[in-house]
Amino acid sequence: MLAALAAAASLPVQAQPQRLLVITTSPDLKSLVEAVGGDRVEVESLGQPEQDPHSIEVKPAQLVRMKQAAMLVKVGLDHEPWLARLPAVSGPVVDASAAVPLLQTETPRLRTERKAHTHAYGNTHYWLDPKNAWPMSASILAALAGLSPADRATFEARRSAFLSRLEERLTAWSVALAPYRGARIVVVHDSWSYFAERFGFKIVAAAEPNPGVPPSPRELAALLDRLRGSNVRILIADPHSDPSLVRQIADKGGIKAVTLLPSGRDYVALFEENVQRLSQALKSEQ
Repeated sequence: MLAALAAAASLPVQAQPQRLLVITTSPDLKSLVEAVGGDRVEVESLGQPEQDPHSIEVKPAQLVRMKQAAMLVKVGLDHEPWLARLPAVSGPVVDASAAVPLLQTETPRLRTERKAHTHAYGNTHYWLDPKNAWPMSASILAALAGLSPADRATFEARRSAFLSRLEERLTAWSVALAPYRGARIVVVHDSWSYFAERFGFKIVAAAEPNPGVPPSPRELAALLDRLRGSNVRILIADPHSDPSLVRQIADKGGIKAVTLLPSGRDYVALFEENVQRLSQALKSEQ
């Protein structure tokens, strides 16, 4: 017995492969990288769900981690204007929007009953259509496999399992929201185009004339005037929406306000929560 233990102790210890440090600009991207990378990655997000993603202040400790990172994953387009002020990472930069079919890219970016969205390349909130996880995760997989070719099969298997689970939940979410397809809604911030497109809602107006800019008294009066007799049922607010603005629109417009989450630490859980909140709000308005 002692001889066997001694022999085992003399064997060389196999070093565990070092995990790839991946920095993402949002927690949603962090969740997707973790879904594909599993225990082969260590992922940190520069932004948190409660923050305004367009104006994040990166901390010194995060800058240090960026210099150590093997890869950076960003939302892209002009979603992160603050990113241009940061030092470049040494590894690849993955633009998760690269293969995503974007909305509101027309020039001028107008829809029939809505003002122009100010993002220059289209609406940047594309992760809020769960189907866009397919091209997003494909870009992530390709970059991870480029850094660690030996793990490609593992990355592919993890992505496939994640997307199977997501497909199953997407079917359930579609069923839950099916009774309300075609419902007309107003949003505070123009974050919800992809979500609305996927689940069959019609956004008739955005309260903010430009993202993050509150409406003037004249613009607010015009919005409220449009709401009268328009059969709008719901106002969607974001967590950082101005509460007084939300109350004014809901009270004077005679509609119900519901706060949905544009970002979350777990990609699937984000939709679970939003579908539940929205379906409950719409049910109460029937």
